[in-house]
Amino acid sequence: MSVVINTNIASLIAQKNLATANAQLRVSVARLSSGYRVNSSADDAAGLARADQLRSQSRMIQVAMRNVNDGVSAMEISDKASEQITNILTRMGELAASAAQGTLDATTRGYYNDEYNKLVSEIDRIANTTEFGGKKLLDGTLNSLTLYIGFKSSSNDQLSVSLATLTSGTNGVDLTAGVLTSVTGALSAMDSVSAALKTVNDARAVFGATTNRLNAALANLQVSFTNFQAAESRIRDADFAYETAVFT
Repeated sequence: MSVVINTNIASLIAQKNLATANAQLRVSVARLSSGYRVNSSADDAAGLARADQLRSQSRMIQVAMRNVNDGVSAMEISDKASEQITNILTRMGELAASAAQGTLDATTRGYYNDEYNKLVSEIDRIANTTEFGGKKLLDGTLNSLTLYIGFKSSSNDQLSVSLATLTSGTNGVDLTAGVLTSVTGALSAMDSVSAALKTVNDARAVFGATTNRLNAALANLQVSFTNFQAAESRIRDADFAYETAVFT
């Protein structure tokens, strides 16, 4: 067995092992204190890149979920406003039917006509003031809204939400004021109100179907968000049991 006096091999080996242990200890302390297995690219360059990509996609999905919720809100607001218009049209139909009675005098028919006119104006007011996020929903300004419900720019990540025009004009529910002053006008108004009710009901059917589709899209986004979060966690997060064992 050789003996050397200038180089302490055992000491060098001990120092090397100590340095390795200290380095591993520093890594474990960093992981335990941060909760992350990957704190820098030195820990796992490929893993860090993948985890960052998953985090970015998760955040974009969160934005998409907010967009979908905005769409649901717009549809619910449109539907509730349309419900009020339906109630008004129902009353207008009652007025028209009453005014069509041939035994009425002109004064009584005039009362019906006055209320009918005011209800036409109220329909316009509702249609012109129903909005979400500064966008008018029922006055015909917009035919649709485009929602981004994904994290890419493809058409599959966009959803067009149809709107409706429910003002009293010919492009909307097509109602005319001042028509209950005669039996003929009242009968015509009954037909107009029936047609207007169909227009509003058709619009509400679209609003309801769109709301259901948006809720389905939201559920899918929630599943995707959970999966992306779990995938990132598997890459980025520290295993506390393992790191504690290494630390001790």
